[in-house]
Amino acid sequence: MARYINPSCKLCRAEGQKLFLKGARCFSGKCALSRRQSLPGQHGAMRRKSSEYGLQIRAKQKARRFYGVLEKQFRHYYDLVANVKEGRTGENLLSLIERRLDNVVYRLGWASSRAQARQFVRHNKFLVNGQKVNIPSYLVSPEDLLTLSSKGKELSVLKEIIASNSSRAIPKWLQFSNDEHLEAKVIAIPRREDIDLEVEETLIVELYSK
Repeated sequence: MARYINPSCKLCRAEGQKLFLKGARCFSGKCALSRRQSLPGQHGAMRRKSSEYGLQIRAKQKARRFYGVLEKQFRHYYDLVANVKEGRTGENLLSLIERRLDNVVYRLGWASSRAQARQFVRHNKFLVNGQKVNIPSYLVSPEDLLTLSSKGKELSVLKEIIASNSSRAIPKWLQFSNDEHLEAKVIAIPRREDIDLEVEETLIVELYSK
């Protein structure tokens, strides 16, 4: 499976904001964006005024990098919502990607980053409605129940991560059904106001609709 393997901190510097790609490091003084806010590369100190097309590209790249999705799959998500009559296309796009299993695991505090969440999912650490799901792009639906598998319960590192993230705010569309046994339930489709991504999704729609 294709994935981004280059330094993650460069992506935050390129977008000029934290994308929270490195877990706890993003909240510490080691954060690359806190220490060096210039663009990556030889001419990083030069920030030029973007054109309309440039703003559209930046919006798309920011959203794609935030969720750790490559271009082909991101475009596929757009194609899925492009002809949906209900709601706005940009908001439907973010709502759809927000339902990815790796993102849900991250939102619940069961991983420190989405990259770590993808690794846990691939290694069969979670169950959806009692069934093993090792596909990070799996889309959850309302009433789905997420639990730890037997492998997940045996992993001490996972327990430490969950304990350290216990104070993390959980989105309104997710709910812990049993804190003691680490069971969570999807109670609704995520809305735009539930998604903490600072991006103008209308720019993404303008880019892809050309």
